[in-house]
Amino acid sequence: MYQNDYYIIVIGGGIVGLATAYKLLLRYPNEKILVLEKEVKVAMHQTGHNSGVIHSGIYYKPGSYKARTCVKGRKEMVAFAKEHGIAHDICGKLIVATEESELEHLNRVYQRGLENEVEGIELINREQIREVEPFCEGIAGINVPCTGIIDYSDVAYELVALIRAKGGTVLTGEEVVDFKHYPECTTVITKTAKYTGNYLIACAGLQSDRVATKEGANPSASILGFRGDYYELSEQSVDKVKHLIYPVPNPKFPFLGVHFTRMIKGGVECGPNAVFVFKREGYKKLAFSLFDTYAAFSFSGTWRFFAKHWRYGIEEYRRAYSKRLFLNSLQKLIPSLTMEDIQPARAGVRAMALEPVGEMIDDFKLAHHNNAIHILNAPSPAATASLAIGDAVADMAKERFSW
Repeated sequence: MYQNDYYIIVIGGGIVGLATAYKLLLRYPNEKILVLEKEVKVAMHQTGHNSGVIHSGIYYKPGSYKARTCVKGRKEMVAFAKEHGIAHDICGKLIVATEESELEHLNRVYQRGLENEVEGIELINREQIREVEPFCEGIAGINVPCTGIIDYSDVAYELVALIRAKGGTVLTGEEVVDFKHYPECTTVITKTAKYTGNYLIACAGLQSDRVATKEGANPSASILGFRGDYYELSEQSVDKVKHLIYPVPNPKFPFLGVHFTRMIKGGVECGPNAVFVFKREGYKKLAFSLFDTYAAFSFSGTWRFFAKHWRYGIEEYRRAYSKRLFLNSLQKLIPSLTMEDIQPARAGVRAMALEPVGEMIDDFKLAHHNNAIHILNAPSPAATASLAIGDAVADMAKERFSW
């Protein structure tokens, strides 16, 4: 085996790719495993721009990839953080209904939580909500004590250290541009070098469909990017949130609605919203890429999705450019907030896989193609579930590859 020859090449240095490489090294410590990341450091996109919540697993369809890996992954993530001294806090959260029309779905979420064996959850009333969150107004809610907070970038950096300590290789600044297939291996061509591997595992996040297409797979689904804008509470209002406060999610969309998140390194963030982006990795409101925009609107599913949800989309865009409208959404949960209590903060972009019929894929999606495995859809709660997803990918590799 030459210097640039590896048994497995993992494409993508986000938390899912790193967790996958780590789990493979635990199982196969004698194999050469390489992680390629296109940015100058790992965790620069979805991993480093999410809200840092350790999700409970309460929302997801029982038996789905999300449900199984989130519950398992949450417990493993907490154990990992304890073992490696990564700051985290199992602070709990409330899911709060503010209108009678939300009660039916609130109860549905609670039943899902029971089916998914999310420990400690309980339905609470208006008075119990105020006991936990004195400034929050709601008519009913779910207390979810096992939800927590963490900085997933810190987890990613620790995974890099562990991978290297176990003999694996993590290289940054290596953007994959092409593949060359041979009978028993594949050469991965980056902008600067070539690396040959017996097997490939692609965890490319916002670029997952493009990497799959370049490799020769047919992903069928296409990635749409949705920017999530955050505000943060000012110093004088930060004590109005003690834990995490979420609305009842709209069952028609894969987003959880604007919510309040106490951050592990201090402060409280409010958001995110969800607006279609014209640049997949564009974190500013006016970010634009002609290539990304053309690709999105050349896909039939995009038009079908917009046709179904244009009213929702317009409202999200209005809220993205109006602090007043954003505040109005937050005031549904904490009515006493004022314009002076919130200030603009960062943004993130989420990758959502869209089918040609215009429906978003509501679960993680893993696909096998020749000597490659592609993670084609890994939105939230992928960070929480990452260690469990790594196990699932390792199981698929054991089944599909010739070890």
